[in-house]
Amino acid sequence: MELKRVVITGMGALTPIGNNLKEYWDALKSGKSGCAPITYFDTEHFKTKFACEIKDFNVNDFIDRKEARRMDRFAQYAVVAGDEAIADSGLDTDSIDKNRVGVIWGAGIGGIETFQDEVKAFANGNGTPRFNPFFIPKMIADIAPAHISIKYGFMGPNYTTVSACASSANAMLDAVNYIRLGHCDVIITGGSEAAVTQAGMGGFNAMHALSTRNESPETASRPFDATRDGFVLGEGAGALVLEDYEYAKARGAKIYAEVIGGGFSSDAYHITAPDPEGKGVIAVMKNTLENAGINPEDVDHINTHGTSTPLGDVAELKAIKAVFGDHAPNISINSTKSMTGHLLGAAGAIESIASVMAINENLIPPTINHTTVDENIDSSLKLVLNEAEEREVNIALSNTFGFGGHNCCIAFKKI
Repeated sequence: MELKRVVITGMGALTPIGNNLKEYWDALKSGKSGCAPITYFDTEHFKTKFACEIKDFNVNDFIDRKEARRMDRFAQYAVVAGDEAIADSGLDTDSIDKNRVGVIWGAGIGGIETFQDEVKAFANGNGTPRFNPFFIPKMIADIAPAHISIKYGFMGPNYTTVSACASSANAMLDAVNYIRLGHCDVIITGGSEAAVTQAGMGGFNAMHALSTRNESPETASRPFDATRDGFVLGEGAGALVLEDYEYAKARGAKIYAEVIGGGFSSDAYHITAPDPEGKGVIAVMKNTLENAGINPEDVDHINTHGTSTPLGDVAELKAIKAVFGDHAPNISINSTKSMTGHLLGAAGAIESIASVMAINENLIPPTINHTTVDENIDSSLKLVLNEAEEREVNIALSNTFGFGGHNCCIAFKKI
């Protein structure tokens, strides 16, 4: 069976450094930090008092007030980014065969704010379970693609993948495979997360995962830097419209890039820590090269998972050197989490968008906040630090990993 080719025809972004695709990409190019003191709640008793929140955003500018009240923020973000991607794609959503259009989404946690608030209200009450009737449909992780599907009447596959921080990359690869096999013409995919909450911050602080650089939040996310001390929590959404290449070409769609393959693997090592030698990461990148039908020397750029954790950054770069060998110093390597923070289940989506834009504009966004060389990182690797790099980018990889050892890698190609 000959597999269909899969291309990207639309993108949408709602991030801590930009509330649409253009704002997001412009901020990435300029090295803008999205980190600031938390405004959503009082952080007096929290170890970490900052995060990468969405800014200057009023959901009622995009979604009817009554409808928005019935949605957790992670679902609101999904609909807003999804709307932008669909509009960007130029799809005629009235005339297409809606049975062949799906929505496959990623969320690592889902409606954590809804869950937190409802349980707190119950605990502070008199023991009578007076829960909001929308509690469950606001909270469940699969509700984000449901809202997009209902809004547009898309009747193809509709579900959410949950693989921690790899969730949206997982969703994208599922979408790619549905189209490759001829089951769908179009799939809206991506991910969203809204975990900047008391429960989210408190939980990640309890496991010592977050940076506590409260004196300088804007520099706290510093992947590859010797003084990094944990990741910075972010929120938002990224959406991509994937199409069968022939279908997109027939309707005259603009095409950003082709998704030529991807891979999955598991560390099978620890519930939160990465394998120190990057064995699972080595496997997922090798799987991706094979699935995409490319050689190591074909890769120009890798947007790393690069969370700014002491263990994770070193393990991932070791894996890159192991897979790419003598070609590794020719690959431009960055981590856009230095600007956006870590969007958990939405990370793979917004970082895929960054990789695709790097291909489109032949420009690699920088890894900001780098001041101190880490002697545990191979000095031959070409890290893009503090300033963007102009270079020809024909093939880019995006790495996304999650607690539990879930690894995804996606390969994009200029078309």
